[in-house]
Amino acid sequence: MCRGPLALLWLIALGGCRGGSGSAPPQQPPRPVEVLTIAPSAARDSGEYLGSLLSRGSVTVLPQVAGYVRKIHVKPGERVAAGASLVEIDAREENAALTSAGAQAASARAGLVLAQKELARAQQLNRDGVVSAQELDRRRADVSAAQAQLRAAGAEVSQRRVALSNNLVKAPVPGVIGNVAVRLGDYVTATTPLTTVAKANALELTVSVPAVRARGLATGAPIEILGQDGSVLVKCEAFYVAAEADPKTQLVEVKATFDNTVGLRPNELVRARVVYRTSEVMQLPVLAVQRQSGQTFAFVIVERDNQTIAERRPVKLGDIGEGGYRIEGGLAAGDRVAITSLQMLKDGAPVVIQAPAGPGKAAH
Repeated sequence: MCRGPLALLWLIALGGCRGGSGSAPPQQPPRPVEVLTIAPSAARDSGEYLGSLLSRGSVTVLPQVAGYVRKIHVKPGERVAAGASLVEIDAREENAALTSAGAQAASARAGLVLAQKELARAQQLNRDGVVSAQELDRRRADVSAAQAQLRAAGAEVSQRRVALSNNLVKAPVPGVIGNVAVRLGDYVTATTPLTTVAKANALELTVSVPAVRARGLATGAPIEILGQDGSVLVKCEAFYVAAEADPKTQLVEVKATFDNTVGLRPNELVRARVVYRTSEVMQLPVLAVQRQSGQTFAFVIVERDNQTIAERRPVKLGDIGEGGYRIEGGLAAGDRVAITSLQMLKDGAPVVIQAPAGPGKAAH
C-alpha cells in the first residue's frame, strides 16, 4: 500500500529530469577575432643566398728592399692612417750602396772640374797658337763626358736614397692591420708579404644566383644583407651582373658595394637577399589560411541578418612571399578575413571584431 505514493513521486521526478534534458542548449557568445582587410600591396619577388664580403681597399704590404726585420710598429687589428709606419728593415746593403754611389758622384764631380780647367787652358793656348783646334775639340769632349758621368752618378745617388728610404715600410691606405706575417730578425726580400691593410669602411658583396633567376636582373637591383634574426643590416644596389653564367655551377655572379657601418668584416660570409622585381598583388597572411583535405580555406567576416558571422570560403593561393600567399582566387579587394582564433571558428559562427593585440595588423 505504501509503494504507490513512492512510485508516483519517482515518476514525477523522472519526468522532470527528462523534460530538463530536452530543452535547447544555451547559444555560444560571439567569438572575438582580429581581421585584416584584403587590399593590393607591394610584393617583392626575392631570393636569399650566401654572399661573401671583400675589401677592394685591402692591400698586401711588401717590402721594397731586402734585409732583416729590425722593428715592428703595429699589431694585428690596429687601425692605422695612410703613411703610418708599419715595419722597419735593416737595409745595410742599401747603406753601402748609397755610400758607394756618393763616392762615384764625388769622383765624377772632380773629373768635371779637372776637364773644365783643361778646357780653359787649351782655349788660352789655342788663342796663343800653341794648341791646335783638334786638341781644343778633344778637351771640349772631355768636359761633356765628365758632365754626363756626373749626371749618371747623381741619378745613382738619388736612386739609392729612395731605396734606403724604403727600409721604413708605411701603410699605403688607411685601414685595419691584418696578420703580421714576420717577426723580429726575419730576413725579407721584395717578395715577402709583411702584413695586410684592409680598408673596411667600404666593402663589396658578391652573390651567386641561379641563371634562371638572373634573367632580367639588371644593375640597380636592390640587395639586402640580413642578420642572424633575419633583420636587414645593410641595403645596397647591384652595380655588376655577370654577362655569362658559370658553366659548371650555372650561377651568375652579382656584386654590390656599400659603406660598412655595422661592423662587418672582409672575407665574412653573410645572408643576402636579392630582390628581382616588385609588383602590386593581394596577399593572404599565413596565419589566415586553413587547410583540409588538400584544399585551402579562409574565414571571411560578413554581415548577414544583422549579425557579423565568419564564412568559411575556399581560396586559391599562389607562391608565398614576404607578406604571405599570393591570392589567385576566392577573395577580392575589400574582403575582411579572420587572422586569429581560426581553430575555434565554424562556418556561420557569430563573431565580434576586436582591436589587434600588437602592431602590424589592421582591424576594420
